[in-house]
Amino acid sequence: MGAQNSNNKLARKEGMTRRGFIQAMGTGAVGASLSGAAMAAAPGNEPPEKLLSAKDTVKINLHINGADRAVLVEPRWTLLYVLREVIGLTGTKEGCSRGECGACTVLLDGVPRYACMTLAVEAENCHITTLEGLMQGEELGPVQAAFVEEDGFQCGYCTPGQIMSVHGLLEKTPRPSMDEIRIGVSGNLCRCGAYNNIFRAARNAAERKI
Repeated sequence: MGAQNSNNKLARKEGMTRRGFIQAMGTGAVGASLSGAAMAAAPGNEPPEKLLSAKDTVKINLHINGADRAVLVEPRWTLLYVLREVIGLTGTKEGCSRGECGACTVLLDGVPRYACMTLAVEAENCHITTLEGLMQGEELGPVQAAFVEEDGFQCGYCTPGQIMSVHGLLEKTPRPSMDEIRIGVSGNLCRCGAYNNIFRAARNAAERKI
C-alpha cells in the first residue's frame, strides 16, 4: 500500500495521474489504429486487383494443363497470382512468396519452377502444369497416389509443391537413386519434417510410372 501511494504521489508530482496515464495510452492506441487504417487505404497499398485498369494490362495466352487460356494481366503479376486469383487453380500454394519454400512449384515445359518468382508474362508460350494437371480424370495421378500411400505429408501445405518437384524429376529421370530424389526435392521445404516419407513416396511413384 505504501509503495502504491508513493507511486501515485510521484505521478502527481510529475504532472501525470494514473488515470491520466491510462487515458493517454488509450488515446494513443486509437490513434495508431486509425493511422493503420489510413495507411491501408492509401494509394499504393491496394491489392493488385484493385489497381487494374485497361491501360495497365496486357493480353497473354497461357497453355495450362493442356488447355489454352487467354487472360488480361498486369506485367508485374506473378504466375502464382494469376493461377490462383485470376484463373482459380488453387492447388498451387502461396507460401513465402520469395522463392524459398517451394510450395508454389509448377512445371514450365516439364521443369520445376517457383510460380511466385515467375512473372505470368514470362510463362507465355510455355507448357504449364499445375497440381490439377496431374489428375487422371477424377483419379489421382501416380505421384499423388504414392504420396497418399506413403503418408508423405502431415499438414499438407507443402505437398502440392513436393508432388510437382517429384513429377518433374521423374519426367527427366524415371528411375532416380535416393540421392537424386533428395536433390530433386531439395528446393521444397517441409516444416513438418516428413522428408523420409516424401523420399519413399518419390520411389513409390517411380515404380508406378515404370
